[in-house]
Amino acid sequence: MRKVINATRLLAAAFCTSLLIISCQKDTTTEDLSAQEEEQASTATAESEAQSEAIFEDIFDNIMGVNAEVAIGGTGVFSGRTVSGLDAGGRMMDTYTVGCFTVTVDHLGGTAIYPIRVTTDFGTAGCTGRDGRTRYGKIITTYSGRMIIPGSSATTTFDGYRVGDISVSGTHTTINQSTSSERKFVVEVGNGKLSWPNGNYVQRTSRRVITQVEGLGTPLLPGDDVFTITGSASGTVKRDDRAMSWESVIQEPLRKRFSCHWIVKGTVKTIRRNQSSTSPWVGVLNYGTGTCDNKATLTINGVERQITLH
Repeated sequence: MRKVINATRLLAAAFCTSLLIISCQKDTTTEDLSAQEEEQASTATAESEAQSEAIFEDIFDNIMGVNAEVAIGGTGVFSGRTVSGLDAGGRMMDTYTVGCFTVTVDHLGGTAIYPIRVTTDFGTAGCTGRDGRTRYGKIITTYSGRMIIPGSSATTTFDGYRVGDISVSGTHTTINQSTSSERKFVVEVGNGKLSWPNGNYVQRTSRRVITQVEGLGTPLLPGDDVFTITGSASGTVKRDDRAMSWESVIQEPLRKRFSCHWIVKGTVKTIRRNQSSTSPWVGVLNYGTGTCDNKATLTINGVERQITLH
């Protein structure tokens, strides 16, 4: 798989610390950067787009995978597992265990099935999934209705949730906007943030439209489902003592399938804010030609190198 990055501009940040230990960012877009600094800034912004895309796309798979009562079932961390999660009365059970994590269900509407709050708890010791990722903490999702029904929504927040050493926060909202002719979901991330123990972080706001293009004839069998993804995002990445803001737009629709943990195709153009879209440092992330792996190609100023997605 490959990713192409030609980044565009640097809204770098010089941090200053006051007596109250408050950091402030300095706009350095007018600074003259060396070729090496341009390359480093382009790498940071493009990789931050790829990292946040992978983390928040995984959230979509997990909320759709809980079981067939709230969504499709059998996707994300629930992949390959058959879990009804129903009690004798046909309502979702209060708690049940799936592998090394626990699912807790709270019925918020009294005797009504919806809305319900589903907490997927990976524990403090961590739970390693089939994708090789180790997750900790909780994903908390409130469903307004079954997610295969148009108009239903799922709003997700996080409690101590992290993937490996990456802590995740923000709000992830999925809305079913399907019509009689297509199955479509709109996914928005608000105040999303990925944080590392060394103080580095990625902040992200995004809007994605996920449209199913294959597998419509088997609505409850996710293994053959294929989707295209379009949309845009913006964010800021902090690396050491420098912060850079960026915007991105999907040029060639991304392609994902529930049978693979990674995006397998498509391109994303990543531009550092206030820099020309024709700059040689504009980044294009290329996810490859369809192979299911965690590799991508990062191209900076015409030079390509392979990166690994996490």
